[in-house]
Amino acid sequence: MDVVSFAISPCPNDVTIFGALLLGRVSLPGVRVEFAFEDVETLNEAALAGAYDVVKISAAMAAPLAGAYDVLPSGAAFGFGAGPKLVVKKGFTGRPRSVAVPGLRTTAATLLRAALAAGNPDLPPPDAAFVPVRYDAIVEAVRSGGAEAGLLIHETALAAASHGLELILDLGIWWHTRIPDSPVPLGVIVAKKSLGATRLAALGLVLRQSLAMARAEPELVAPLVRLFARERDEAVIAAHIRAYVGDLSLDMGPTGRTALAALAQMA
Repeated sequence: MDVVSFAISPCPNDVTIFGALLLGRVSLPGVRVEFAFEDVETLNEAALAGAYDVVKISAAMAAPLAGAYDVLPSGAAFGFGAGPKLVVKKGFTGRPRSVAVPGLRTTAATLLRAALAAGNPDLPPPDAAFVPVRYDAIVEAVRSGGAEAGLLIHETALAAASHGLELILDLGIWWHTRIPDSPVPLGVIVAKKSLGATRLAALGLVLRQSLAMARAEPELVAPLVRLFARERDEAVIAAHIRAYVGDLSLDMGPTGRTALAALAQMA
């Protein structure tokens, strides 16, 4: 039996999308699947190294990886007026000179570089230091003074206030002001071109089936989502899934492809 290796993040949207596949409720005929879970920057690096057959990557990495990987039509995360969130400790004044980011190759960092280039005096300066920090350690980095600002992704971005942090910029809103009719592409699923057209098509289909089952039977994947989530508040988890798992996650279509092209021009 063939083996196909998958690597995804533990965030609620990925676990929702892949949940039915993880649980064996949908399958690739004649294929055994193996899963690894990593933070998004580690996934970007793994894709650059060709370590897995199917990988969740930052959308900003889709173009650099296009020689070896195809973007699958299913499984992507898009935001409509919502995205990575730049925060500071409550009561902070002045312009932050350092920002904890979830990786220098991430979509979040790419968007923030573009946003800061305009020189808005209420935001960090364009030459602010980007400090790479694993996504689930950014809150503590800001609270402890390891960085003056933090760029939050995944469900923790929706719980900043509960951690004593204040929002100063939502990059999803920033994107919307620049490209009003386009969702912001955040993460995509890529698969090695070497798998061949038939298997690539089968992968796209099984991801659609997996997500369709999760949407039809949310209680099926809910325990798995809670197991991997970094936030314990179920309302926060649910809000995160609503924000980033939608119809474009089933099939990004021309809308998603156009958004990816717009992001590539910023990178």
